[in-house]
Amino acid sequence: MTNRQLAAAETRKKLVDTAKAIICDKGLTNTSVEEMTEACGVSKGTFYTYFKRKEDIVFELSRGMFDEILENAEKQDGTVVEKLEYYMTHFAEYIEKSSVKLAQEWVKNVVDPDISEIGINKLAKDSAAVYRLLQLALEAGELKDGTSIKNIAADIVELLYGQMLCWALSGGKVSYKRRTEEFCKAHLAALLNGYLTEKGE
Repeated sequence: MTNRQLAAAETRKKLVDTAKAIICDKGLTNTSVEEMTEACGVSKGTFYTYFKRKEDIVFELSRGMFDEILENAEKQDGTVVEKLEYYMTHFAEYIEKSSVKLAQEWVKNVVDPDISEIGINKLAKDSAAVYRLLQLALEAGELKDGTSIKNIAADIVELLYGQMLCWALSGGKVSYKRRTEEFCKAHLAALLNGYLTEKGE
């Protein structure tokens, strides 16, 4: 990587880190591009070199961390249920640590037709992550042949987003991570029960 490419990557990272701090404090709606660039010490034009609009920051914030959570879930010893539980609880934990306001932005970006492209990308990325864990389980013989892993992945992600919405609407009064852990302990195995082979139990 050239010095110029390294500098560009550092500027992009600085913009994302600065934006996260401001958005977590004020919310995306109350944050302007000017505020982000001023706090970062770059011009407004620099922001648009890396992002088309400020909503793109929301997706960027989620990219690296959720990739890491998926990679760690894949490496976990244990059954598909245990790997899914790892993914779901760490997904919830990261969002909870990121702040209620950022979670509200993620949820809003999924349902707002004016900015739905970024929301659809985030939702599709999360669905693909759960699908990946189920696909690995199917290939390992933990799930029965013919299991509709696409539908199961969609159900799990809808559950995660529903709990995220409830947590965000409550202002974070009930821990999103704890609620997700409670669901996994009580219901995740039952959700997959009809699809598990003896190897996956």
